[in-house]
Amino acid sequence: MAIDYRKPPRIDYRKPPRAERAGAGPAVSLEKVAASAPGLVSLYKSAAVSLDKHRVGGERAAVYLVLDRSGSMRPYYRDGSVQHLAEQTLALAANLDDDGVVPVVFFSTEVDGTAEIGLGDYRDRIGPLHESMGHMGRTNYHLAMQKVIDHYEACGAADPAFVVFQTDGSPTSKAAAEHVLCVSARLPIFWQFVGFGDDDFRFLRKLDDLPVPDRRPVDNAGFFAAGSTPKALSDAELYDSLLREFPDWLAAARAAGILAPRG
Repeated sequence: MAIDYRKPPRIDYRKPPRAERAGAGPAVSLEKVAASAPGLVSLYKSAAVSLDKHRVGGERAAVYLVLDRSGSMRPYYRDGSVQHLAEQTLALAANLDDDGVVPVVFFSTEVDGTAEIGLGDYRDRIGPLHESMGHMGRTNYHLAMQKVIDHYEACGAADPAFVVFQTDGSPTSKAAAEHVLCVSARLPIFWQFVGFGDDDFRFLRKLDDLPVPDRRPVDNAGFFAAGSTPKALSDAELYDSLLREFPDWLAAARAAGILAPRG
């Protein structure tokens, strides 16, 4: 799939999405999480409860994390909000993807860098990675989105991708972001946008509500605003918000032939 808005760098991280059928329980066992990442056990259990609540327990998906590095995001890196979201995302991934690794894409004006976090190396990872990437620029969603798409397509996975896409404002190029979202609706990729801060997020609300089938074959995006103090959200609130629209997308994507029937 070619998007005209970028010349994407080649993928420089290793983790491929898994191509496995949905199982009966969490992808990574509680015992393994407790042994390798005891600090994530509570988050892992909370994510499992929310997955079951939304009737998607036992699903398999490759989980990605996309993080905004525009200048206004500086306070959220300093106060640990971004690190906390990364830990919550990793615990969700342990329920959905059996390698317990999440590819992370940092973006501002460009794709600023990529990395991985895993059960054995997640503590205090986000801050140093962020600091190593230098200047914090503007906000261009579409380049980060294309980075995820390129990685997913290169891996040839059969299972879907669940992308936690965090930002604190509208993109510099709204048309490019909207175009990539609509084109990617033909792929088994679900975009869950998370808004940090006091912005009214009118553009993200628009993306969430783009008409089907006029603009895209299925509704492939969700959005929720985490507010100016994202760490104040309980884990249950966070996971319920992340997963609210995912079940409907899974059903619609399977019905449209975008995603294979659950095995």
